[in-house]
Amino acid sequence: RPSGAGQPVPEEAPECPGPEEPCGRGGRRLRTAFSAEQISTLESSFQRQQYLGAAERRQLAGRMRLSEVQIKTWFQNRRMKLKRQL
Repeated sequence: RPSGAGQPVPEEAPECPGPEEPCGRGGRRLRTAFSAEQISTLESSFQRQQYLGAAERRQLAGRMRLSEVQIKTWFQNRRMKLKRQL
């Protein structure tokens, strides 16, 4: 019997709960669109310190209303951008 035969077909894919949540199995979050003010704050923090500790990351995340993971990822990406430029 071929795989999937006789299996019920879902009528509609479940809706994504929101941009912070992954959608379905193997789904990815939507790309975060940082505001100009957020980018400015992140850049100035990066100029002072390229690596953030947990405490600084928590503080920055709370102040900017972003998740710690978003802050961590932004800093990782920014360090890679700097590395490519050099």
